[in-house]
Amino acid sequence: MFGIFKWLKPGTKMKRWLFVTLLGIVLLCYGIATIMSNSDLSIFKLIITIVLSIIGFMTIIVGIIHSQKRVLELLVENTDDRIKGKDKEDVNVKSLIFNKKIYDEGPKIVVIGGGSGINTVLKGLKKYTNNLTAVVSMTEYEEGENETTSPLPLEDIRGSIVALAENEEEMEKLLRLRLPNGMNFTSILISAMQMLNGEGSKFIENLSKVLNITGKILPVTLNQMNICAELEDGTIIEDKHKIATTSMEKVSKISRVFISPTNVKPAYRVLEAIEEADAIIIGPGNLYTEVIPNLLIKGISRTIKDSKAIKIYIANIMTKPGETDDMTLSEHIKAIMEHANNKVIDYCVYDTGEIVPEFVRMYNRDGAFPVEQDIDKCKEQGVKVIAKDFACIEDRSN
Repeated sequence: MFGIFKWLKPGTKMKRWLFVTLLGIVLLCYGIATIMSNSDLSIFKLIITIVLSIIGFMTIIVGIIHSQKRVLELLVENTDDRIKGKDKEDVNVKSLIFNKKIYDEGPKIVVIGGGSGINTVLKGLKKYTNNLTAVVSMTEYEEGENETTSPLPLEDIRGSIVALAENEEEMEKLLRLRLPNGMNFTSILISAMQMLNGEGSKFIENLSKVLNITGKILPVTLNQMNICAELEDGTIIEDKHKIATTSMEKVSKISRVFISPTNVKPAYRVLEAIEEADAIIIGPGNLYTEVIPNLLIKGISRTIKDSKAIKIYIANIMTKPGETDDMTLSEHIKAIMEHANNKVIDYCVYDTGEIVPEFVRMYNRDGAFPVEQDIDKCKEQGVKVIAKDFACIEDRSN
């Protein structure tokens, strides 16, 4: 009971709306009383009285709406864990009005990709829903640092964990920590989780719970595989890391990519997550070495096609030297569709913002150029396009 009176203290912004409501009541009561007690009012006075009554009624509505809104904001300020430890002046309370229940029951979103692209997407999405599943590309296998650690793409797993962590900076420091004996903390942690949970992908899911990150991380497969490519001149490349350099040396574009062995199976719960998703996001990332290989794993593209989820492709801003030189936006989409052998894209999100010239020149020196946005051809493929100024520069030192 006494807690209510705290809301009337200076700075709570409650008294103003209570006063507005009270003023509205006074005006409405005055108008009604004047009309009922004076049957011989002139037309002019009657109109003025009616106008005052209407103003009073509207003032009451405005006062009630804003006072209730302010009550909700005060409740959030005093009960929401997301605001604890922060200066309330620096917190946009309105952005926290959707409560924890709505957050936990938010849309189920599956993000498929690899490299830094998927992590950028995850960092943004974790602010809007807790039902996130990162299906991480498993193409950068590292040999275990001891005999108990199986070879796994630690960098991909590490990046997604950091992206979904509440405190990204501290999680990054922890997972990159080198112990006095020279071993990497991430390797030891994964090895321990494997010993407790077995070799299946369940250990990564439980690792997500132990680290208390938003959503969950699933490897797209636990089978080791090679990403291979065939160039337009017929050259076959069986090493992912040589695809771009060989393509540039032979001045021959990539005709297709494939995985070896071809019967690689998806990891536990990957297909289930895709089936249950409300939205599936593909990319951004290197088209032929990070994005498309995930769709070549048995059952992935078919499950995406059959899913009732919205399928979204987030397009790259720049081309990748040796991979997507001179490729337009529609050609990126076409390559994905052809390799998936299914329509796995409903919407394409692309950036229309102006890139800082100094960064364009930096990319140009490496042979990368902005992706040409041939929107009409994208639409001809049955893909709806969403254009907006998304890009921003977070760290000029990189």
